[in-house]
Amino acid sequence: MTERVIFQKKAMPVEVEEGKTYYWCACGRSAKQPFCDGAHKGSGIEPVAYKAEATGKAFFCGCKHSRKEPLCDGTHKEL
Repeated sequence: MTERVIFQKKAMPVEVEEGKTYYWCACGRSAKQPFCDGAHKGSGIEPVAYKAEATGKAFFCGCKHSRKEPLCDGTHKEL
């Protein structure tokens, strides 16, 4: 398994739609951050599905180390 790449050390706010599923990039290699573009292939790290419970802003993890993935929990402050 490959190490996760820190994309950025802050949350990534994104407008989401209720009921829609988003695939968060867990490896940090996607060019379409914070979402998966398939760059994880061969890394052993898979994207994480997130189904929006409400329409509005969601704060996705940018450091890829959140304990509440795919959402930010402030772990980036410890890295």
